[in-house]
Amino acid sequence: MNKRGAEMDDPLVLIIDDDERVRLAIQGLIRSVGLDAACFGSTQELLDSALYERPGCLILDVRLPGLSGLDFQRHLSSSGRTKPIVFLTGHADIPMTVQAMKAGAIDFLTKPVRDQDLLDAVMTGIERDAAQRAEAKVVQQHLERFETLTARERQVLREVANGRLNKQIAFDLGISEVTVKLHRGNAMRKMNAVSVGGLIRAWEVLPTSVRETERHLERSVVTT
Repeated sequence: MNKRGAEMDDPLVLIIDDDERVRLAIQGLIRSVGLDAACFGSTQELLDSALYERPGCLILDVRLPGLSGLDFQRHLSSSGRTKPIVFLTGHADIPMTVQAMKAGAIDFLTKPVRDQDLLDAVMTGIERDAAQRAEAKVVQQHLERFETLTARERQVLREVANGRLNKQIAFDLGISEVTVKLHRGNAMRKMNAVSVGGLIRAWEVLPTSVRETERHLERSVVTT
């Protein structure tokens, strides 16, 4: 991997605060422990940059020009672009804190903040982001494998995941048990599963939207 590629994989702390002095002070603190950090005066500035997709976390003020910090948190969640957020604000109340934490914030800190408290929250955010990215990579791998299955192999996989026996699947699909076993074996090979249990786990890893679509197809087959 070239140097730029390696840098893009390194954690980056994104600091969004409309007070430049605060931004620079936090950036200096983050860099003092060997982490990279970038500053923005508003959430729109961040969205206009190419840095959001890098691993890491956000340090986010609540009161900002344009989208507020809480509105930005909701926007990221609804768009599927979630990233761990550490709120840091001079304007906090209990309802605001509860709202942010329920929506998945790492912490809700008030200014002035102890350096160590902020650094601890940032490290927790970076660790959570790394775990979420690793999980997303596994999901993507399973989805790509699933897309290589034929329509019949998907049917058999779905039925196996529903706990159906070979003879039951054969009856439902109007095929022989031997054919069911053949499709199941092909599905196991393509999904990189070494056992039926592994095949079921692979099904469970697939995105909920994919599994719901397959279940809808199942109902359509039953009613037609």
